[in-house]
Amino acid sequence: MSYYPIFLDIKQKRCAVIGGGTVALRKIEMLLDHGALVDVISPETCAPIEEMAASGKIGIIRREYEPGDLRDAFVVIAATNDSQTNERIAAEAIDRGILINVVDVPKLSNFIVPSYLRRGDVTIAVSTNGKSPALARKIRSELEKAFGEEYALLASIISEIRTELKVQEATISGDQWHQALDMETLLELLRRGKQNEVKEALLTTLSESEGRL
Repeated sequence: MSYYPIFLDIKQKRCAVIGGGTVALRKIEMLLDHGALVDVISPETCAPIEEMAASGKIGIIRREYEPGDLRDAFVVIAATNDSQTNERIAAEAIDRGILINVVDVPKLSNFIVPSYLRRGDVTIAVSTNGKSPALARKIRSELEKAFGEEYALLASIISEIRTELKVQEATISGDQWHQALDMETLLELLRRGKQNEVKEALLTTLSESEGRL
């Protein structure tokens, strides 16, 4: 089986996490990092989850999962240590057409969560189709060494340039952008704090390729 890679907008969408342990905690933190509205369903929760609830970051339903709990959920994460409960959660989610991930049980899930790293608006995700999460994490840790915060700065600068070009009604093709992105030179300039020079270099190169900026 090969999974279709996708980046999902979950901002202000209800996401349900069933489970209250450390695994559930990691999933909750990831959902919150991406702007989700998180409800936790569990009779017991670990201290950090309790702190999140006390501060109003998440909601908690303090009991075991019951059918109907997934109503209106956009994404569901099943992180209990009871296989039968996880199976019932998955069945309800599938029946309702909801995205469901049962932690470490791909056969009960209709999506899996990749190992990923973020540098501002740049996100790099690594997946092994659920075959080896440890390998995915290892690859991600290696990538973290190569991708520094300069990539976030470059993405921000490119966004500014694209906005300016739209105002000028200039048309720049994907190929022209590809040729203009001399990554080695641009990233080295950013490491030296020369953001204005990066912007000027890109605008000059794009102007020459477009011919009328």
